[in-house]
Amino acid sequence: MTNTDSAMSEPGAGDNDDLDMILDPKVQESIGRSLKAHYDDIINAPVPDKFLVLLAQLEATEQRASGVSSDERE
Repeated sequence: MTNTDSAMSEPGAGDNDDLDMILDPKVQESIGRSLKAHYDDIINAPVPDKFLVLLAQLEATEQRASGVSSDERE
């Protein structure tokens, strides 16, 4: 078993060996594209109605606590 194999199979084994492992640039590129695609999907997803209701309730509570009416805010 090589150091790389032992570092991958035994948790905590060969802690310094983990720094020596380098991914192929094509693999890094593929992972980067995949992560970007997932991130873009999340960013572009609509905010669920339940969250919008909760945010509105929170904003109303904060306004009441600070004594600011909706007319004064605008």
